[in-house]
This record gives sequence, C-alpha cells and structure tokens, in this order.
Amino acid sequence: MRLKKPIVITIDGPAGAGKTTVSRILADRLGFRYIDTGALYRGIALAAKEQGISSDDDSTLEEMCRNLSLRFELISDRLKLFSGDRDITEQIRTPEITMMASAVSARPVVRTFLLDLQRLIGMEKQVIFEGRDMGTVVFPDAEVKFFLDASPRTRAVRRFNEMKNSSSQTLEEVERDIVLRDRNDSTRAVAPLKPAADAVRIDTTDLSLEEVVKIMLKAVENAQSS
Repeated sequence: MRLKKPIVITIDGPAGAGKTTVSRILADRLGFRYIDTGALYRGIALAAKEQGISSDDDSTLEEMCRNLSLRFELISDRLKLFSGDRDITEQIRTPEITMMASAVSARPVVRTFLLDLQRLIGMEKQVIFEGRDMGTVVFPDAEVKFFLDASPRTRAVRRFNEMKNSSSQTLEEVERDIVLRDRNDSTRAVAPLKPAADAVRIDTTDLSLEEVVKIMLKAVENAQSS
C-alpha cells in the first residue's frame, strides 16, 4: 500500500492479544519500522534484577536508567534488543522478567525515561509502536490507533505455545499470570492499560492473523483518505 502522507501507527493491548505478530506483518506490508516498546520495559526490568534494584526504588531506578543504553537492531530479519553491546533478546522473555517489567512500567521515573526515547523515534514517522499506552499517553495524536484484545484463555494458549520450549510453566500458570498482569496494568495509577477513545478495537479471539491485518490495512487506508 502506498501512503499519501507519513504517519505514526500505535497498537496497544494486553499480553497474548497478537500485537507483536500483527505489528511485524503490518510493518512489513507498509514498509514501516516496528518498535516493540514492551521489550524496552523488559530491558529495564532485566537491568534492575541484575543490579539488585527493587522495582519501587525510584531514585536508584532513575540513576540506572540514566546510565542505560538500549537500542534495537534488525539482524537476519529479526528485531534484537541490545543493552550496550550485549544482546538481551532472549533474557528478557522469562516469566520473572515479564512480571517485573509490569512493576517497573508503573514507575514514573521509568516511563519518563522511555517517553523521551519513544517520541524521538516517532518524529521520523512511518513507524509502528506496539505497547500498552502508545495511543493514550506516548502518541495521543497518532494518525492511526489500534487496540487488540482476546479472551484470557486464548491469550494464555498463545503465550504458552510461544514459551513451551523456554519455560516450565503450565498452561494454567500462564493464564494465571496473564490475568494478574491484566489487573496490574489496568489498575495502575500511571498510564493504565486501556484503549484510546479513537482507537480501532479488534477482538482477535476468533480471527486469523491475516483477518486482523486486513482490518488494520483497511483502517490505515480509510485514515489516508479522510
């Protein structure tokens, strides 16, 4: 699809809704850059864990963030996250880091640090930002916003299948963690998980990836003609 004007696209939603996969497909179809903002929070969580910093120790977290260098690199068609010169793509995907990322993402000092970084990237336009508050807080003026969701069981099955070779968690444990994270993310005081008022909401429970992408491409096309 050829676009008439440069835009920013945001894709928000809870874990397991299909955001990452459809974001990558949509970015490929549009020729956009794809930014997994959740990975940035996971990178901070990993650094905090390795340095023994509590998720509620704001002053130490702020100092840590000032000295942290996170960046994405596309290597062999796969987006990798580096902390300095170290590839941390695999280390940030453990259940422990997942839950800690939810905790640190509620800290204002962490959100301020990443807000500036994300908006700097967004100035280039032609970017898809995937996360939890992209359309509500980080890019409230984004030209196209999506909010993806699915039933907790469906999301748990998807996440379980993604993790089964790297985690010993049962499906029931994965679903329990998803429900807990949903509650934490949607009730936190800072940037809670919720759809933007003008977001296109898509329930992916019974949709294929191609059906979801088709809906999104149509929404992008409509936005270009408005």
